[in-house]
Amino acid sequence: MKHDERCQVMRDMLSVKGWCFYEIRMEKAGKALYSAGKAPALKTIPAQSYIMISGRGDPNDVDFSNRVGALYSLAYAVKMAYKANALQKEISDFAVYPLEGIWTRADGGPFAKEKLEYTIMIRQPDFISEEMVAAALERGKAKKPGPLLKEIRYEAVPGGLCVEILHTGPFDEEPASFAKMDSFIEEHGLKRLENCHREIYLSNANRTPKSRLKTILRYSVG
Repeated sequence: MKHDERCQVMRDMLSVKGWCFYEIRMEKAGKALYSAGKAPALKTIPAQSYIMISGRGDPNDVDFSNRVGALYSLAYAVKMAYKANALQKEISDFAVYPLEGIWTRADGGPFAKEKLEYTIMIRQPDFISEEMVAAALERGKAKKPGPLLKEIRYEAVPGGLCVEILHTGPFDEEPASFAKMDSFIEEHGLKRLENCHREIYLSNANRTPKSRLKTILRYSVG
């Protein structure tokens, strides 16, 4: 990634439903992956590498908050370790990407928050290797041992075609946006490839009214 394409992160940490994530500003190439329109549209997403942790249950519960906290502690450990050794590198620093989530219903039955299964994740730049993440993770375990750090993993997520929409409003009102995506898929002769959806959280919920929260929603399609 070229210098002028890198992300710039706003430094104030946010707390939403007990989770922490960052409001970001993107430039050029990065902006396309972290923006979407108010109407459903197709977009091809490249394969990307993430640190991630999985769980089950209501995202309002403390367990979810703890998992997000553990994920961000590693994300910043990776960032700071890279920065400390980057004096001779073309890229000397990088932004921590926003929190993302992959969500599905545990049993495929009626919607119930306590039955949700999720994987929350933070993208890693191409120049951050699995070995670099593993080293930061081991340092974190030694410095502040905790059971959740053991559950964090580094994985590549395949790219592909998706339908996306920018949902503006409370999380509980997302079904209205999903309905628009479902109609778009049917009208264009597409089909969903997975029984899950992806979310990217863009807003500072401490400073933004619920009616103006912005979340990108995505379905993988073919």
